[in-house]
Amino acid sequence: LSTGSTVSELVVVGEVGQDITVPCRYNVQNRNGITSMCWGRDRCPNSKCSQPIIWTDGWRVTEQHSSRYQLKGDLQSGDVSLTIVSAMEADSGVYCCRVEIPGWFNDQLINQKVVVKKARISTASPHTYTSEQTSAPGSTSESSPTVTRTWPSVSASEAPQTASAPCSDHSDCLDVAANLQNTSVSLPSQQRPERGLYIGIGSCAALLLILILALFLT
Repeated sequence: LSTGSTVSELVVVGEVGQDITVPCRYNVQNRNGITSMCWGRDRCPNSKCSQPIIWTDGWRVTEQHSSRYQLKGDLQSGDVSLTIVSAMEADSGVYCCRVEIPGWFNDQLINQKVVVKKARISTASPHTYTSEQTSAPGSTSESSPTVTRTWPSVSASEAPQTASAPCSDHSDCLDVAANLQNTSVSLPSQQRPERGLYIGIGSCAALLLILILALFLT
């Protein structure tokens, strides 16, 4: 075994709820090299371990502060790594691994800093997709968002215009009357003019018939 104490410091990071293994080993060349050691909270003092949590004589665990602190390695081969079962945030801090080697100031000292973080939680929220549908004129839908096309009201001034000049002959006047009738029929059911518009169209048709008779008599 080498003479002179050895001090080193490492950092171990884990998550809440997981088992965290804090490594620590010493060199064992034969059975005579197996020795005692301890784990404690805080940095290694001049002797022993401050706030000891587990001890071993090199062959088995002799003292144990809590069942959450375990030595699962092969002790006789020098593996004295500390396992913290179901780690908590309160387990964060510095741990001292002190291997007691015979002789003055020969102890192997390892200060381990343990950082226990909260478990990672995904913050991504599920995306919501809303499909927009276009309703056909005259139909409604309550099960899904729809975009409804509204047809503007048709007034008498916006209706198809005819020539203001008198009809040149009988056939022309008949065509004008037919066009007016076709225009009123082709309008969508939800856009039909109001009753007043029908009265206006009827009046126009009557005047046209009178005009046709006058022309015929002429």
